Amino acid sequence: MTESKSMILGCAGKSLTPDEIRFYRGERPWGFILFARNIGETEQIRDLVASMRDCVGRPDAPVFIDQEGGRVQRLRPPLAPNYPAGGALGALWRNDREAGARAAWLMARLHAFDLLRLGITADCLPVLDVPIEGASDVIGARAYGKEPGAVIELGRAAAEGLMSGGVLPVMKHIPGHGRAFADTHFELPTVDTPMDELRRHDFAPFKALNHLPMAMTAHVVYSAIDPSNPATTSGKVVNDIIRGDIGFDGLLMSDDTSMKALSGDFPTKAAAILAAGCDLVLHCNGVFEEMSGIASRTTGLQGKSLERAEQALTYIKDRDAAEETAIRAEFATYFDAVA
Repeated sequence: MTESKSMILGCAGKSLTPDEIRFYRGERPWGFILFARNIGETEQIRDLVASMRDCVGRPDAPVFIDQEGGRVQRLRPPLAPNYPAGGALGALWRNDREAGARAAWLMARLHAFDLLRLGITADCLPVLDVPIEGASDVIGARAYGKEPGAVIELGRAAAEGLMSGGVLPVMKHIPGHGRAFADTHFELPTVDTPMDELRRHDFAPFKALNHLPMAMTAHVVYSAIDPSNPATTSGKVVNDIIRGDIGFDGLLMSDDTSMKALSGDFPTKAAAILAAGCDLVLHCNGVFEEMSGIASRTTGLQGKSLERAEQALTYIKDRDAAEETAIRAEFATYFDAVA
């Protein structure tokens, strides 16, 4: 089998162009990601997903999406209900911990139903960031709460709900985006918090869930660790904190390289991400010239990274025998707007 390259790529529209088909066939990304611009109706999405996999000759090539609920939800009615944000699950949890955790599991299990019928096999969820007061709203209500305990419990439930439905979870944004006072889509934030507090508050959810198969990095500088580089391109953060302190040995992907937080051209970004120790480079916006730059410096998926990738794929094969109507009805007892 031809070697895959260490990257996950998007595409420009609702179907692949001839140039995209040639490019994917030649460059062989390990996986793909869909955004709202790629979403039309059911058969169109299925055809797009199938054509992506056909390009790389791998029927198990993972296809990712951000389907959290709230404002970060690529599938909308009639493809999927408008689900509540993580913060609404957290509010329920604070009143009734058992109910909150059950609702988080149910919602993630419903995501799995919604995604798998379209051929989408990975969800960039759970959000394990723990925001502080005054931080950028880029996380905001996407977070389960402002205390690590809530984030751990609800994040675990969400991940287990996805996996029970045969969908690969991706925890984000490791080692923690909750203190960022800038939106990384537009600029690079720096966090000056001491290490002891980072370990207690920000890193704790990722450490508690370090057994999960996959994680996405934060485009955030932690001055106590590496004042010169964001986590995504910092060997110190990846090796000492993510792999070391946090103990995560799963598949590590960057956050989107088309976000403005990362400096340099696209070949430079790709090379820096892989040199820091990330396993995969993520590029989302489907701009052909940018993808070409990413591919020019992205290497084949080999060694430990390949082992992690193969292990991650085992999480999207088995699913339980849950009945969707019953799951949806039970979830409606907590959030009746999505019955």
